[in-house]
Amino acid sequence: MRLLALSGSLRARSSNGAVLRSALDLVDGTTAIADVGALPHFNPDLDGEDATPPAPVAALRTAVAAADALLIVSPEYAHGVPGVLKNALDWLVSSGECVHKPVAVITASPFPTGGDHANAQLRETLRMMTGDVIAAACLEIPAIGPKIDPTTERVTDEATLAALRESIGHLAAGSLRLT
Repeated sequence: MRLLALSGSLRARSSNGAVLRSALDLVDGTTAIADVGALPHFNPDLDGEDATPPAPVAALRTAVAAADALLIVSPEYAHGVPGVLKNALDWLVSSGECVHKPVAVITASPFPTGGDHANAQLRETLRMMTGDVIAAACLEIPAIGPKIDPTTERVTDEATLAALRESIGHLAAGSLRLT
């Protein structure tokens, strides 16, 4: 499986970044992380007919098109999706690379809710974009802090690792349906 990951956090030592890296460690195949921080603010005037998209946008679209599946890992900010991630998805709405693309959404939070609001919003946005949201691959991870080793910046909690393993397995199975 060729998996492209998108992170909703730009923080260098983000707990969601640790979740993302831990999940990618479990993938049997090729993985890459999209640089959503390099994208300009979405502007339809830069993306209309006969427009050449900015280079970071073209790179994102090429990477999404080449991937067998997408993994989105994100924190929740103020009960919502972080702007940097929403911006990346906005650049993909009209271009079609997400159509029928298997996708998993994982949110992690220091709170007991596990980022449930952002998870639900991301899943709805992706369904509107005609992405194939694999429900069994989506996770909300509560109380993430103590589940991460700050030295390795990886998840060490066995139950969380098992859930990530299962999530990646469901996502891989979803991507096989398309081949």
